[in-house]
Amino acid sequence: MTMVKTRFAPSPTGRMHVGNLRTALYSYLIAKHEGGNFMLRIEDTDQERFVEGAVDIINETLKDAGLSYDEGPDKDGGVGPYVQSERCRQGIYRKYAEQLIEQGNAYYCFCSKERLKSLKTTVNGKEIFMYDKHCLHLSKEEIEKKLAAGEPHVIRLNVPNEGTTTFHDEIYGDISVNNEELDDMILIKSDGYPTYNFANVVDDHLMGITHVVRGNEYLSSSPKYNRLYEAFGWQVPVYVHCPLITDEQHHKLSKRSGHSSFEDLVDQGFLPEAIVNYTALLGWYPEDNEEIMDLDQLTRKFDYRRISKSPAVFDIEKLRWMNGEYIKKMDPDAFFAKALPYIKEAVGEDRDWDYKKLAEMAQSRIEAFLDIVDLLGFFKAVPDYEVSLYVHKKMKTTEALSLEILRAVIPNLKDQEDYSNDALFEDLKTFAKDHGYKNGQVMWPIRTAVSGKAMTPGGATQLMEVLGKEESLTRLKAAVRKLEAYAQQ
Repeated sequence: MTMVKTRFAPSPTGRMHVGNLRTALYSYLIAKHEGGNFMLRIEDTDQERFVEGAVDIINETLKDAGLSYDEGPDKDGGVGPYVQSERCRQGIYRKYAEQLIEQGNAYYCFCSKERLKSLKTTVNGKEIFMYDKHCLHLSKEEIEKKLAAGEPHVIRLNVPNEGTTTFHDEIYGDISVNNEELDDMILIKSDGYPTYNFANVVDDHLMGITHVVRGNEYLSSSPKYNRLYEAFGWQVPVYVHCPLITDEQHHKLSKRSGHSSFEDLVDQGFLPEAIVNYTALLGWYPEDNEEIMDLDQLTRKFDYRRISKSPAVFDIEKLRWMNGEYIKKMDPDAFFAKALPYIKEAVGEDRDWDYKKLAEMAQSRIEAFLDIVDLLGFFKAVPDYEVSLYVHKKMKTTEALSLEILRAVIPNLKDQEDYSNDALFEDLKTFAKDHGYKNGQVMWPIRTAVSGKAMTPGGATQLMEVLGKEESLTRLKAAVRKLEAYAQQ
């Protein structure tokens, strides 16, 4: 039985789109589920779109996502090189294109840009191009003369005008296309580089790829790939076309969404493990409907036959929930290390903050690390807030009662030497009992005064412990002035 071998073959054009990450992930899972090999190949034949540093982004993304490849540019498995521009310099693609010419399955085309432009027509408001096989009929002598003169040219696939081409996809089944609808696609461009369509067919065969995973936008190109496989007499790989990924408005996920790439999501404070887990569920689900799965679990459960045909909606709120579940399960030290830059951004670095206590407060209350900035921002400075925050129906507090309690409790807190959470809590419980208040009636105004927020990551005494005595009293006094000004209106 042939070993399963898949490949991820990205073009180095920038950050890795979520759709590309899913292609890499599914390719990895298909191979690893069957104990096979996962390969990385860099498809850089489109030199105009090449972005400096993009190969490094690809490598870093795969590394951060945990998708370790068995073969690639830096791991020779005997079928390299693994970068298409290097393979091009070895003349691999030209050799196979010329073989097709000899067989009558391809031909040289010398048509100018102007002539090609004239072949474009508009159908149902969409501009389409269909080459008219003009150069197919050039004589051997004419071709040799033009080649000798160095005339710019391309090599095109010769697709018959009659009959149909059928291919099978594991998700979409058998798909047949009339050959008259297929263009004579370019195999070798005028710059000598192969087109993406031609190079990946040649490379997939030479590199022993058994399963090809890609987005369903390539379904329309698959008949042309099959024409090439048939022309060479090569085994057609198993095709697995994945559904479109859309945003919440059901538009194709684009850069404008702000979360279309792996790096975008990492920058927003999402964990790579959570991104990978969520990406796996964009068009696929396991038999047991489990949602939280690490890479090992995904590998064991992945069955590509369960991939859906329907578009997958990228729901950022669902990802936030999933990321929050991963954050809650993090080792506290690992969480602290990851959270520290965000904590410093939130509270500043100009005071002797207990960053570990701040991290403890945040860990169970955030869904993405960027949330820390808003969650803990009040430690740096109390935000402007309405005095209506002091009103709490359940606690039976009002603006007037809050002012009364704060005025009474400040002298008590001035005398308090131990500002640890436990000591403060016991002191305030005693204060409440001695003055005939409920505990909540005392804690609520204090918490509101020191934070200026309705929701905080800790109770009044936890916040005061971190703020310290001086800052806590400063905030409480400011709250008294705010309430007094309100009472005088």
